[in-house]
Amino acid sequence: MNESIHGERTASELQDRVTELIEQQTAISEVLRAVASSPHDLQPIFDAILDSATRLCRADIGSLRLSEESGLRRVAMRGDPLLVSQPAFAEEGSLPSQIATSRLPTHIPDVTALEGDHRDDLWITVVNQGLRTCLVVPLLKDHEIVGIVTLGRKQVQPFTDKQISLFMDFAAQATIALESTRRERQYREMQSELAHANRVATMGQLTASIAHEIKQPIASVRNNLTAALNFLDRTPPDLVEVREALACAVKDNDRTSDVVDRIGSLIKKAPARREVVDFNAAILEVTALTGSEALKTGVTVSTQLAPQLPRVQGDPVQLQQVMLNLIVNAIQSMSGVEDGNRELHISTVSIEPEGVCVAVRDTGHGLRPESLPRLFEPFYTTKPDGMGMGLSICRSIIEAHGGRLWAIPCEPQGALFQFTIPAD
Repeated sequence: MNESIHGERTASELQDRVTELIEQQTAISEVLRAVASSPHDLQPIFDAILDSATRLCRADIGSLRLSEESGLRRVAMRGDPLLVSQPAFAEEGSLPSQIATSRLPTHIPDVTALEGDHRDDLWITVVNQGLRTCLVVPLLKDHEIVGIVTLGRKQVQPFTDKQISLFMDFAAQATIALESTRRERQYREMQSELAHANRVATMGQLTASIAHEIKQPIASVRNNLTAALNFLDRTPPDLVEVREALACAVKDNDRTSDVVDRIGSLIKKAPARREVVDFNAAILEVTALTGSEALKTGVTVSTQLAPQLPRVQGDPVQLQQVMLNLIVNAIQSMSGVEDGNRELHISTVSIEPEGVCVAVRDTGHGLRPESLPRLFEPFYTTKPDGMGMGLSICRSIIEAHGGRLWAIPCEPQGALFQFTIPAD
């Protein structure tokens, strides 16, 4: 009889344990699913961690706070709406901060029984709003405090040892997922900052050409307006010539505006976006922007742009940045060429499977064999005053669009840079 009861109890305990493990794995799976579906937004991950934690431990209330220099900031809240009025920031010395500093889970079976320094403003708030049992687990990465998760119940109902153990395991796995996402986001933000700095630096190299591009149409506007005034001074006024001069002035004014718009779009710091990119039009814009620089360097620019390219989705500013870098690099590589023609050839073609291939070929000094393996490495440069980031950023942009960027030396001289972007 006793053996039968013991066997039933053992089977029941095993079943309970299996159920708990399944719940734990389900909870962490939901967090990982949030990580996978929200690579650019941390809030859904915060929400998934807290939803899973409160459900796993049968809690009525939950909050997630992340560590900052001067305390803990609340980033997610679940449970009684009244508790949302709880201070969003817990300063150093507050009860949550003291608990986090211990780096150990803290179980408070009855919050009202706390005494002394623990009865701070936050304690008064949560007690008045009905919190009675509390479990606080610090989130640790390499023994550093990432944040804390607080779970609560509105009745004095202590959490069991099994619930605490399950929650600690869940918190450890959730911390790894959260920190990996945060680090990846920080890396993307750093890449974005570097890309913007590189874009501005490249535009800085073209300052003289840009000034020339703007001064030319402005000077032409002035000449046409002066001509219009002279035609008006005639007796009788030559209105046909006046109208033609004013039309030319309007056209030159629009040209100036177009140049300014192109410069603005290339140097502005804006979030990445996806839209249909007309590669041929984008290339013509960049070649127009760099035209004076090519002329000053004695470079002849030619294009061979395939009609009816496949439809490609991407960030037009980023892709123009790639083309700007490659074209400027090609022009600079030919500035020291003494013998032979200085020719820059830009082409687009459709490739199989459907996609676009852009090629930039120059007749400069070419690529040294020893530099080829390191050409796209960050901070590697063959220029005396180069940052060594341009080609590295270009490759990052192209790979983020699902494409590939590479370079090959040409015979008898020069280099060929090509990149592909798959069609959508």
